[in-house]
Amino acid sequence: MLRIHNSLSGAKEVFEPIEPGKVRIYVCGMTVYDYCHLGHARALVVFDAIVRYLRWLGYEVVYVRNITDIDDKIIKRAAENGESLSDLTSRFIAAMHEDCAALGVGPPDHEPRATESLQSMIELIGQLIERGHAYAADNGDVYFSVASFADYGKLSGRRLEDLRAGSRIEPDEAKSDPADFVLWKAAKEGEPAWPSPWGDGRPGWHIECSAMSRDLLGEHFDIHGGGLDLQFPHHENEIAQSECASGKKFVNYWIHNGHVRVGDEKMAKSLGNFYTVRDVLAEHPAEVVRLFLLSSHYRSPLSYTFAALDEAKGSLERLYNALRDLDGDCSSPDRQSEYSERFRAAMDDDFNTREALAVLFELAREVNRHREAGEAEQARNKAGELRELGSILGLLEQSPEDFMKGSFSAEERAAIEDLIEQRQQARKDRNFAEADRIRDQLHERGIALEDTPHGTKWRKEQ
Repeated sequence: MLRIHNSLSGAKEVFEPIEPGKVRIYVCGMTVYDYCHLGHARALVVFDAIVRYLRWLGYEVVYVRNITDIDDKIIKRAAENGESLSDLTSRFIAAMHEDCAALGVGPPDHEPRATESLQSMIELIGQLIERGHAYAADNGDVYFSVASFADYGKLSGRRLEDLRAGSRIEPDEAKSDPADFVLWKAAKEGEPAWPSPWGDGRPGWHIECSAMSRDLLGEHFDIHGGGLDLQFPHHENEIAQSECASGKKFVNYWIHNGHVRVGDEKMAKSLGNFYTVRDVLAEHPAEVVRLFLLSSHYRSPLSYTFAALDEAKGSLERLYNALRDLDGDCSSPDRQSEYSERFRAAMDDDFNTREALAVLFELAREVNRHREAGEAEQARNKAGELRELGSILGLLEQSPEDFMKGSFSAEERAAIEDLIEQRQQARKDRNFAEADRIRDQLHERGIALEDTPHGTKWRKEQ
């Protein structure tokens, strides 16, 4: 029985989809003005694992992850670069897709872009005005009236009185209440703008997700996710807009992943303490990074250190070593086995990937035990089970040989291959002393060789 920690209630709740056997999930995606960093990667990987698990359980999942391609930061960066908005966002959307592919993050079923959903946003804003929840100000902006929604603050626990006390109206704003937020921004000199009933302008950030989720998932759907920093004000404002427009509950379950931290601070571009995905992948295999991102419960903060990535690398090597010589020769796994049941129990407990990984390591030890005991069939069965359970987390999707080679840099792999060629030539020349010397040299570097009828294979030693 799957239980999800619902940010709306602050408690774990039994998951009951609105439509039996089907799950509709929306996750806030990237604002595309720069490369993705590890904080973004955590959200991408966490929700990819959640969707994989829901599908493994047999649910028909419709997964939507949006792209924000119009925003103050995007406008500023494009102006700084002297390039058009579309050129900037197209470049970073392509980079995001490359990062996702490298990390094994599957594409969502729908990936709407803000600039392609403007008409839906305009229609939603019009409905809010008609129902008395929004107003057009004298300066051309349109604002949501927070006071018109009695449940405002129910997701974040914020009180309207406190928000007012901590807010102020800027001189160029025409909103009625300090807590009100913008739905439509009037056009400014030199900025991109689109036509609307309230004059040329562009949408506010919060209205984007309400409009796109309604278009693709309906007015009421199962799961909405995103980073913890989005809980307020973004998701709080989404609830207010959506429920005032529809008169219905917006989302049943809210899921928020914790931050990646560097030292005592959240990793963020605004703080300048971030590591881009591609920088990290230049030094570490992608599955190692993915395992690192899943090594802590998704709601907990995750501290980024070089030592933590090295530990993840060693952990993944142990799993792949358990599959060596069994890869591609695994029987159909038993979903009713002790390990599969324990894995499912961990994931059913609010997608606890940390505990699920612990089950994989125990299962790897079981594979090795059967192998050492000469129990080939049992070893193959357990290896197949390990492979399937790992794939739910996006792990163990390579052959052990390819992974072990991939744990070395391209320069290191080239050097190893060169030494192997030298050894092969020495053997052809019947210079066995030289061949043995090269084998010993590779052994000192942690490389094991296996001479087969199809050539010499190599892997990292255990």
